[in-house]
Amino acid sequence: MGEILRKPPWIRRTLPSGEDFLFVDKILKKLNLYTVCREAKCPNISECWSKKEVTIMILGNICTRFCKFCAVRTGNPKGFVDYEEPKRVGEAVRILKLKYVVITSVDRDDLEDGGAEIFKKTIESIKISSPGTKVEPLVPDFRGEKENIKKIIEAGPDVVAHNIETVERLTPWIRDKKASYSLSLSVLEKYKKMNMITKTGFMVGLGEKEEDILKTLKDLKDVGVDILTVGQYLQPTKKNIPVKEYYSLEKFKWIKEEAENMGMVCISGPFVRSSYKAREAYLKYLQIFYSKK
Repeated sequence: MGEILRKPPWIRRTLPSGEDFLFVDKILKKLNLYTVCREAKCPNISECWSKKEVTIMILGNICTRFCKFCAVRTGNPKGFVDYEEPKRVGEAVRILKLKYVVITSVDRDDLEDGGAEIFKKTIESIKISSPGTKVEPLVPDFRGEKENIKKIIEAGPDVVAHNIETVERLTPWIRDKKASYSLSLSVLEKYKKMNMITKTGFMVGLGEKEEDILKTLKDLKDVGVDILTVGQYLQPTKKNIPVKEYYSLEKFKWIKEEAENMGMVCISGPFVRSSYKAREAYLKYLQIFYSKK
């Protein structure tokens, strides 16, 4: 058996608590909404919900893909779609008075459009119920089909995110066979060509090397990615792949500096996840963008 890695002291999180946390939890349960915070066992749930920062997961909690790092259930949703969900998401955002919200989903390869229409209706619902809220859809690849990508753009999001997840060399081992590194890059590039602020994220600690990371950063810059998140992979359940390495705080700082030297806004650290400090990253991007004008 291989040696069990010891978690470094900075890999610690407090248990969920506090009035704001409980209020967020109450509203989401009342409106029967899923969050990636719970479904993916995110370590930041206490911090984020206490600040009323929520990542809502639409289109159910059963994913049609099986990625070895992910805790979300896999299976066949058999085409089921809750068409009232967009309205409830809009209501939740209004009640919680969210300034910025990330909307993500499971992969729905059982649907012809991959769920793009429901994403569109959800974004539109938020824009109607809470006009001042900035909306960031964290979308699947939609198999790269342009019509589905256009549906997202038509809804008027403020940022579009799609995760590259890991470096190219590890993608076939880490991600589902329906996904690919080149497909994710092409999806990000298509959104950028439609004049969107684009965002992506990947994990470290899966066995990648420094040269893999540098190549990934260059590839992302080449397709016009504006905002990047980089976080430590933490094995969510015993069924998922084990951690190969825990990165030091200095190494996360190195990644951040390399990404920023290429012109990207980068949030990098042990607990960083796709939607962690999403509003902060968005505002930082705007500050840099307008300072250049």
